[in-house]
Formats: sequence, C-alpha cells, structure tokens
Amino acid sequence: MSPVMVEGAVPFGIWQVLRLGLVQACLGAVVVLTTSTLNRIMVVELALPALVPGLLVGWHYVVQLVRPRMGFGADRGRRCTPWMLGGTVVLAVGGVLAALATAWMAQDWVAGLALAVLAFSLIGVGVSASGTSLLVLMAKRVPDGLRAPAATAVWMMMIFGFAVTAVTVGRLIDPYSPERLVAVSAGLGAVVILIVTLCLWRLEGAASAGLGRGLPARRPGWNAFLVALREVWSEPQARVFTVFVFFSMLAYSTQDLVLEPFAGEVFGMSPGQTTQLSGLQHASVLAGMLWVALAGWGPVRGRLGSVTRWMVWGCLGSALAMVGLAWGSLHGPDWPLRANVAALGFANGTFSIAAIATMMRLSTQGRQGREGTRMGLWGAAQAVAFGLGGVGGTALSDLARWVLGAAQPAYTSVFALEGCMFVLSALCALWVIRLGAGQPVPRGRLISELERVQT
Repeated sequence: MSPVMVEGAVPFGIWQVLRLGLVQACLGAVVVLTTSTLNRIMVVELALPALVPGLLVGWHYVVQLVRPRMGFGADRGRRCTPWMLGGTVVLAVGGVLAALATAWMAQDWVAGLALAVLAFSLIGVGVSASGTSLLVLMAKRVPDGLRAPAATAVWMMMIFGFAVTAVTVGRLIDPYSPERLVAVSAGLGAVVILIVTLCLWRLEGAASAGLGRGLPARRPGWNAFLVALREVWSEPQARVFTVFVFFSMLAYSTQDLVLEPFAGEVFGMSPGQTTQLSGLQHASVLAGMLWVALAGWGPVRGRLGSVTRWMVWGCLGSALAMVGLAWGSLHGPDWPLRANVAALGFANGTFSIAAIATMMRLSTQGRQGREGTRMGLWGAAQAVAFGLGGVGGTALSDLARWVLGAAQPAYTSVFALEGCMFVLSALCALWVIRLGAGQPVPRGRLISELERVQT
C-alpha cells in the first residue's frame, strides 16, 4: 500500500523531513528540561529523595498510555498538524508548570508535588499527541526509499535538541534561583511553540493550510475508539510488532541506569571515565543509525541488506553485546569494555532506526484509516517499556546483589536477562517479516507460547 494515504497529497522530500526533525527537536528540548535539569534541582538544591523525580518521570510514561487514543483522533480528523501543534502547546505548558512546581517545593513541598503531578501529566499528554501524530504523518507522506534516512534525520535532530537545550539552559539558569528557572522554562516554551508553528505551516499542503480545518464535526466516542483498537489488535502483524516494540525497548532502556555504575564498580572507572564511556555508546548509536539510513537509501537500497533484516540483526547484535558484558562482569579489567560498549551502541542504533522505519511502513498496512491507532498502540508499548526499564534495571541489579551477595554476579544476571529479551525481540521481528511476506511461521515451543499469551 502506498504511504500517501491522503488524496492529492504530495510525498515529502528532504525539506519537509527536516521540518519534522525540527519539531522533534523542540519536543526533545522540553522533555530534557524536565527529565534532567529539574531532576538535578530536586535532588541537589532541594535535597529531595531521588525517588521523587524518578516517580514523576515514570508517571509521564504511564500517561502515554493515551497514545492509541491520540492516534485514533488523528485518524478521525484525517490530519496530523492540529494534533502536533496542540500537543506541543500542552507540552510547553506542562514544562513551565513543572519548573514552577519545582520552585514551589522549596516553600510548600506538598503543594509543589501536587502541581508537579499535574505538570508531568500534561507533559505525557503533550508528548503523546505530538509524537504520535508526527510519526503518523511521516508514515503517510514519506516515500518508502526515504523512510530509513528520514527516521535517522528526525532522531538525530531530536538528540541535537537534547544537547542544545542542556547546554543553553545550563548556562541561563546559573546562578540558580527559582525565579530564573521559571523564567527560562517559560522562554523555552514560547520559543518551542513559535518554531513548531512555523514548521507546521502548510506542511500538509495548501488544501489543509488552516490548522483547524479537517477535524470531524463531532468528537468520536470511546466505543468507536475501542472498536478501532480491537480491529488493529486483531491484525497479526500489528499485534506481533507490538510485542517486538515492548521487549526491544524494555531491553534497550534497562541498560541506561546500569552501565555507568557497572563500569565504576567492576572496572574501577572514575566518574569522568564512565561519562566518556556513555558518550562512546551514544556515538556508536548514531553510527548504527547512519548505517541503516544508508542501507535504506534509494540508490543503494538492498545492497547492504534490507531495513527489516537489520531490525533482526540489530537485536541479535545487541544480545551478543549483552552476553559480552555479562562475561566481562565476571572477568573484570581484562575485558575490552570500550569495544564491547561500542558494539552495543552500534547494534542498538541499527535495530532502533530499522524498527522506526518498519513502524512507518506497517502503520499504512491493514485496514485503511487506522494508521494513527496502530502508531499509538506501538507508542504506548514503547512508553510502558521505557517506564519499566528505567526502574527495573536498577531494581533488578539491587535484588540480584542482595540475593547473590556480590556486584559482579548481580550485573551478570541483569545483562544476561537483557540479552534474552533482545533474542526474543529478534524472534518477534522475524515473525513480523514472515507475516508480511505471507509465509508460514515455523512452529516451536516459544512461538506457540507467544500465541497462547496473545490470545
């Protein structure tokens, strides 16, 4: 099925993709302020338990379970830019309220925390509306030969937004004061709304220039949404891909809070060295993304392997790298940790971009008019996985340490579990490929068990 689902719509080129990338960068700018800067202020300046910002960030992932409903709204409206702009406004307001709540906690902890819960709820809703609609628009309008490069460009611009915001806001809030924090957050929100409005202007074509036009006359009820969700879940490919997204993102996110403490405890690295190790991993992730973008680019497409195959190989490579970390945790400083982490980052980058490109393609397959609902379902699976992974990695490490009585075997058990999740993700990816090709799925104990769980 063609990715261009709107009659008379023109496929996007690199200019439109870059505009969407700038929107994604703006979304990332607000999110990174709340998940890093405010996290640091709560723990250091306000001397609150680290659990407080951790639970708030986890809550914003829980709220993202509304993604399927947001995607359904985009399906019924047939246009994505109103949802993207509205979501950005909600996200920006949530970011300002989060900063205000953080400042208020210094005076009234209970009232500040209550406002923070509201703020992070708005952040979750805003990210859901904007991020889901952005992916739906890319799925509908980006040509097949440009999907992997487009996904890479958009996600690299998001990372760029993380970096620029962290550096800029860090300089503007020094010397720190609650008033300065709120002022900087409000300024960032205003700039983000302005940039996103300019980027979305006439993005869907002259026929849809008015951002309010094209919405349904009356709001569809929850019954209609539940029917749409059941229809999407009944599609074998969409259902299996949901399982793939959950397990792959759970394995991907679980390592984030474990890798640096592991390098410090087992390999004796200093804080500066572990930060450099994390930087090496992120650079390798970008290298993996660029590789898949090249593999999926029109002129060389197929010569370096298909994008869907790199989704499988990326998961298997990540599993192998996790086995290496598990082995290295038992052998300590003699293990080539930097090379292992670089391999892990490259494999993570390949499977993540391949998965996004595949997601864009699969969202346009199946029953027409359900692209947003499919994308929302997969976005919700990713959000739940990220929320569980952020807490689960450290919790599993602490539990294994308590049971086994030492750091090395505890890290080994956690990395081994992540490796198993990546293997399961690779099997699900293969299953998705076979379903797409109309091939029979090989019977086996694992496949049978997965089918039993799904039904």
